[in-house]
Amino acid sequence: MAARTVSRILLGLVRSSARGCSSGAPVTQPSPGEPSRPSREELSTRLQFLREHAAPFSAFLTDSFGRQHSYLRISLTEKCNLRCQYCMPEEGVPLTPKADLLTTEEILTLARLFVKEGVDKIRLTGGEPLIRPDVVDIVGQLHQLEGLRTIGVTTNGINLAWLLPKLQQAGLSAINISLDTLVPAKFEFIVRRKGFHKVMEGIHKAIELGYNPVKVNCVVMRGLNEDELLNFVALTEGLPLDVRFIEYMPFDGNKWNFKKMVSYKEMLDTIRQQWPGLVKLPEEESSTAKAYKIPGFRGQISFITSMSEHFCGTCNRLRITADGNLKVCLFGNSEVSLRDHLRAGASEEELLRIIGAAVGRKKRQHAGMFSIAQMKNRPMILIGIFLMLQESPPASQSISSWHPFLVWCLKPRGNFSDQMATLWKRLRVPKTLSLVQQWLGSVSPLRHYNSHTDSDTNSKCLSPGSQAQGHSGPRSTSNHLTHVDSEGRAAMVDVGGKPDTERVAVASAVVLLGPVAFKLVQQNQLKKGDALMVAQLAGVQAAKQTSQLIPLCHHVALNHIQVQLELDSTRHAVVIQASCRARGPTGVEMEALTSAALAALTLYDMCKAVSRDIVVEEIKLISKTGGQRGDFHRA
Repeated sequence: MAARTVSRILLGLVRSSARGCSSGAPVTQPSPGEPSRPSREELSTRLQFLREHAAPFSAFLTDSFGRQHSYLRISLTEKCNLRCQYCMPEEGVPLTPKADLLTTEEILTLARLFVKEGVDKIRLTGGEPLIRPDVVDIVGQLHQLEGLRTIGVTTNGINLAWLLPKLQQAGLSAINISLDTLVPAKFEFIVRRKGFHKVMEGIHKAIELGYNPVKVNCVVMRGLNEDELLNFVALTEGLPLDVRFIEYMPFDGNKWNFKKMVSYKEMLDTIRQQWPGLVKLPEEESSTAKAYKIPGFRGQISFITSMSEHFCGTCNRLRITADGNLKVCLFGNSEVSLRDHLRAGASEEELLRIIGAAVGRKKRQHAGMFSIAQMKNRPMILIGIFLMLQESPPASQSISSWHPFLVWCLKPRGNFSDQMATLWKRLRVPKTLSLVQQWLGSVSPLRHYNSHTDSDTNSKCLSPGSQAQGHSGPRSTSNHLTHVDSEGRAAMVDVGGKPDTERVAVASAVVLLGPVAFKLVQQNQLKKGDALMVAQLAGVQAAKQTSQLIPLCHHVALNHIQVQLELDSTRHAVVIQASCRARGPTGVEMEALTSAALAALTLYDMCKAVSRDIVVEEIKLISKTGGQRGDFHRA
């Protein structure tokens, strides 16, 4: 190992000298007192000697295409303290018995072997690596390996803030934090656990301890978080972050759909519209990311283009799963068990032959995205990467309408504006703070429910300025169905000739829960979680998917969705109101009705374990404006 290091240094020095003499300028004699410079012939002879005698990069870690694998990712555990929809199949993941997982000593034995052969970077992954009790000790022992330059960790950030000082002291040199949304309620919806603020505290702690950059991994998925691209980029103005936007990738059980994937070029175009001065940064040969920077910003952004523009030609990564299998390609399904050979007493030479054979079988590049989606591979939590690959409903073309302050949890809390302002102030993001203030000023505030008996429990929570009225405007009706053709068969209405107008619709629904379920919802004590928050998110998603649920509905690009829920203690009920807005040739009544209905059904589902005596009623259109047939307001 030492010989290899010395030879590389000497080779680098010779190359440096050779470059200095290759410009065509004459080689001059040294001035008196200066050491003599070698001639070109001497340099050439020395370079040839070093080439012949330098220790080559390990043949065991070099594949048949000449790629040298100097980067090893080791999964420390299959377990995780989150329950992410994107990471586990819906039916769950059978975990490997503890006896079949690599022990700490086996992890270190394999790490020593790979480092001895030339690996100079190790990244610890999971599951969630920071829930492993001896993770600090593992980092400390890895830090003692001669030749290992970088020890990194990829984490969900939940335990990062309190563990990081110990990890840094042990030798941790690089951090990747997975975060797919800046919306707290959406975070809770995705991961089925609370913890958004813990992740943000972890990012803050990493910056405070001098990690630069702190890498933030964000998997972008259409219909879920592509509307947050600019908000993530804004973070890099005041913080030394490298926000890495990752194309959604297929893994077993995550129901990958091409329509959900937002390509690198599409993301780049969106960002350039806001920041046209975006500058591309130079790339390292083995880099997986295309890096960009906005002039004047502290941090940068990157794109990992595994799907649209693969980087297989320069891949230098190998992976060891928590159960000891070597994977030479993230998207490959072939694995070899190093654990079994270790426990069978294989010598170092035998292990190297096994590793070399696996690396030698590595293909030139992985299959295309559609082929990958059909391949049998491990769920991502069992591979040892923690990229937020969300499972969302089938993507539609509609504009994503998640809004950070419309999906904030509905439980009574402290002043929301103060909470967010304090958080972003701690993270020192002046621009983002002003953005938050703009949102707060431009959006109608959410109703925070309470159980006081003197509250207006019968309020229907209409939007500001909207009142229950009778019919108004030139409302015309028809005695003929519009969704049938001349022969009476079902058909879509042709709206191609209609003018685009601003359309708004408000619908409502009531869920009668009964006293027991109502109390549990009111106190947020259901075992399934926050029923009001989940129902609200279901309403938002349902509005966006209406054209896929109702056969003859036209697709509508919604500009805004708002779902509000009000507790009515006199009836032990939840009153739901959904408002949808769009500009187009057709109305959004069905979107509003679908939103209210699905929110109501979600409440039923959340509460049915407590009581089957739940009634969903009064699903109705409250009002609609815009269109040729005039406005409507229910009396």
